[in-house]
Amino acid sequence: MPILIDDVITSIEVEHEHAVRARDKSIAEVKYIIDAANRAGRTSLTAEESARVEDAFKARDEAKTALVGINSKLDQAKRAKAEEIDQAHGQEQRVDTGVRGPARPTATTSVTRNERTYRKNIDRKGTVFLRDVARQFLYQDPDAAFRLSSHMQEERVERSEYMERANAGTGNFAGLVVPQYLVDMYAPAVAAMRPFADVCNKHELPSQGMTVNIPLLTTATSVGLQGSENSAGSSTAPNDTLLTENVQTATGNVTLSRQAIDRGYGIDEVTMQDLFKRYATNLDSTLINQATTGLSALAGTFAGTLASGLSISTLYSKILGATAGVEANLLAQAIPSHVITYSSRWYWMSAQVGANFPFINQMGAAYPWNGGVADANSNYNTGPRGVLPSGLKVIVDNNVPNNLGVGTNQDELYVVASDECHLWEDPDAPIFIRAEQPAAASLGVLMVLYGYFAYSFRRYTGAVQKVAGAALTTPSF
Repeated sequence: MPILIDDVITSIEVEHEHAVRARDKSIAEVKYIIDAANRAGRTSLTAEESARVEDAFKARDEAKTALVGINSKLDQAKRAKAEEIDQAHGQEQRVDTGVRGPARPTATTSVTRNERTYRKNIDRKGTVFLRDVARQFLYQDPDAAFRLSSHMQEERVERSEYMERANAGTGNFAGLVVPQYLVDMYAPAVAAMRPFADVCNKHELPSQGMTVNIPLLTTATSVGLQGSENSAGSSTAPNDTLLTENVQTATGNVTLSRQAIDRGYGIDEVTMQDLFKRYATNLDSTLINQATTGLSALAGTFAGTLASGLSISTLYSKILGATAGVEANLLAQAIPSHVITYSSRWYWMSAQVGANFPFINQMGAAYPWNGGVADANSNYNTGPRGVLPSGLKVIVDNNVPNNLGVGTNQDELYVVASDECHLWEDPDAPIFIRAEQPAAASLGVLMVLYGYFAYSFRRYTGAVQKVAGAALTTPSF
């Protein structure tokens, strides 16, 4: 296949874009380090920070040097293209001899934009994409490999920042970026499996490193009343430390049969939905249930445990007690905003009816008191299910454990300030998929999807609280 000068120019332009990003990223990192020191009130950088600044400047200089060479290559490639155009024009010149040939039909041409290899109008559910991934892995199919290569080249041009994060694996093909329209199309299914994660304070995950470092002010300054004129005032030097949260990997996988790959039945519906749902559930469950740093392990239990014989007034009192605890620990830093609960607990709260009114009203209904409100148009995958009388929004999330206690039948509720529930993710994650070693004996191929994330609920002690106890057994209706 002849080398096209336009392809060469595109490749150089992609290389140029990567170098520009590397240069800008280095400068941004220096600014971040200096700003963190300023916010911490320090007059100088630590040894580690100084080393990071030096590395960043070195990376910037390397990127600037690379840009000089890349720009030179680009100029030469554009000159070569100009030569091609001149030659083509020269070959098209004709000398008029006065002799006219037979009339020919007039042909018209139009120039349109280049279409993506995988696009919604021809591969609506990802059938062709997934089949190409599998067939390239199993058979080294040249047509499948060509389409995947074209797709990855398109991604390098349009989303080059994500391509840096695609790791080569044990399979024959490096990490593949899922076509973006498939991620967008299946977003509702993903969101349905991560209700708590979707109300967290979201940040873009840094492109490098396996930790996220958060500066913490551990010793605050002080202000006091002056004892007398010219006497010493209150003076306390601030001190800080780094809170380090690990970058983790959430994965999901589906084993496809060779029959599905060869004949294509069911590959679109099952594979994409199952992988995205597995990924979402794993991430959300980690935020709630992970040892030490997860919501359940970190949250302080308000007022000990609840006794048996639970009433709605007792439970609501405990929820407000936990809310008071969150506010006391955060003050103006963040406002308690959400209650996270298992679905059956929400329906039990909604079922509680007093002498003249229910505890949870239906939105728009006329009742003689201002109780909680249930949104009839909301369901498991559309945000808050309702609002308690205090204004706390209720998030129903069945990743909340309901197998606690001696009888393995207890659940718990969490009161959080969503602004202090920090979640770092890759934009549009999960974005990678690849084929791994086949299960040869059963004619299966393992398709793996994965993404990176980090989270933190630990910036302030007591920032999350929970209500738990023996009374929170499986509700009876």
